[in-house]
Amino acid sequence: MTSLEHTALPMNASSRPAIFARALQRFFAFARALKNRRQIYRLGAMTDIELADIGLTRSDLHVAVRSPLGIDPTARLGSIASAREDAARLTC
Repeated sequence: MTSLEHTALPMNASSRPAIFARALQRFFAFARALKNRRQIYRLGAMTDIELADIGLTRSDLHVAVRSPLGIDPTARLGSIASAREDAARLTC
């Protein structure tokens, strides 16, 4: 006899932890996106000069806030700021 004949768990039971882990990961990613969205609103309280110091404009905040609810807006802001920095390097 092989060890496969004596398994007590059905084949689909082994995938349950993976499904649970993915669901938990998505939940935490959604919670992180909501937390970061609140931080974007706090950036809105900064002056335009302070935003320029970190490489952003007020319109960048509006673009990030318009992203779908489950999407992390800080990732969008990071890509906007790095694209602007790359464009500034090319012009210099």
